Amino acid sequence: MTTHTRTPAVARRPRIGLVAGGLGAYWPQFPDLLPQLRRSAARVTERMGEFDAEVIDVGFISDAQEGAAAAEKLRAAGCDLIVGFLTTYMTASMLVPVAQRSGAPVLLINLQPTESMDHATFDTGQWLAYCGACPLPEMANAFERVGVPFRSVSGYLEDERAWQRIGRWIRAASVRSVLRGGRHGLMGHLYPGMYDVSTDPTMVTAHLGGHMEVLEFDDLRVRVDQVSDSELTVKLDETRELFTLADTVVEDDLRWAAKVAVGLDKMVADFDLDSLAYYHRGLGGEIHERLGAGMILGSSLLTARGIPACGEYELRTSLAMLIVDRLGAGGSFTELQALDFTAGVVEMGHDGPGHLAISARKPLLRGLGVYHGKRGWGVSVEFDVRHGPVTLVGLGQSRDGRFRLVAAEGEVVDGPLLEIGNTTSRVDFGCDPGEWTDAWSASGVGHHWALATGRLLPELRALAGLTDLELVEVSV
Repeated sequence: MTTHTRTPAVARRPRIGLVAGGLGAYWPQFPDLLPQLRRSAARVTERMGEFDAEVIDVGFISDAQEGAAAAEKLRAAGCDLIVGFLTTYMTASMLVPVAQRSGAPVLLINLQPTESMDHATFDTGQWLAYCGACPLPEMANAFERVGVPFRSVSGYLEDERAWQRIGRWIRAASVRSVLRGGRHGLMGHLYPGMYDVSTDPTMVTAHLGGHMEVLEFDDLRVRVDQVSDSELTVKLDETRELFTLADTVVEDDLRWAAKVAVGLDKMVADFDLDSLAYYHRGLGGEIHERLGAGMILGSSLLTARGIPACGEYELRTSLAMLIVDRLGAGGSFTELQALDFTAGVVEMGHDGPGHLAISARKPLLRGLGVYHGKRGWGVSVEFDVRHGPVTLVGLGQSRDGRFRLVAAEGEVVDGPLLEIGNTTSRVDFGCDPGEWTDAWSASGVGHHWALATGRLLPELRALAGLTDLELVEVSV
């Protein structure tokens, strides 16, 4: 078995290119202008360094020749996003080469020194330091004509609203990077009859990038066979620390789940996976059935570590879980469970793995003698997602094969929950639950998705803008 050495996507930071500029014709005319603009550029560099990203700063450009040189440096750097700081007026010829040659999305920022000018005292040179808005329409027009998507953020240097918007683009670039460089495992086979779950692995690479690793349950079996007693003890200790164990948990089932979890860790490391979707039907208690039934614990632990794993061969949902995890919002494997018309909420969750980091309480391991709709028995995870704002995120697929993001915002609220070894949450969408369910189902999302904490629509809009994915926002 070969162990790969690529840096896992969970540890990768996006590479952000940064270039600032202004029109060089101004420098001899207004000697104090360039030093002021350079100070502004230094402040932008400082603020960019506060994000969880590697910043490649190629400096300040003053004409088209310097723009072309900056474009080549940024192309060679392999950036995930390029930020162009318009400090004052500059011609489109200075930034079009950057946008064309880099192969990365470009974000233009116009951050003037302060909220407003001092009109009574400013001369022309001082005004020009506030003139970054002037070239924005020019850039938009030029980008449209050369076939480059245009996006921008305008504000002032210490404008926290503007920096929040910039941060969304950087986080979206981080997710785009993970998708483009990720390695996604697909183990087992399709749950029989689930047409909506069926996904062509080639289309993942086509639409999102990354590599699809097709695995067999024997890849897990051989690693589970090699688990040592000491490794098993460490995993059992971890499990007892992280979970509350219900009195229905059978010790032999717990030890088997922990052993499978160690094998999963080994398999994920050996194949260098960033996500995993799996399913095996099994028959008569044979080893592959036992492996499939024993994966819930290990898959939940992987998901909590930022390597989302979900059952039922739900590749697109494991990718949706990866997206929201990289946005810092968790992302638990979810489907519709029931509607509570008395309370006006939608009950949703799933049997099997869940994202432990977003549980409202210490998650519970419950022993089950039967898994509904699946063969086998063992331990299962039970919890409610942390109460407050949440976003549902799914990856749908249209008739022409294209992927689309589907999302809806709601709020997890208190109320009675089933105690059946499932993750279950009560979500209030502020409308009749039946009407919401009809609208959500009509979006083409499929019957699984990721349930994430927080309000993510602004981040998802930025991600859609960087990946050319359509974003369907469901509301009633």
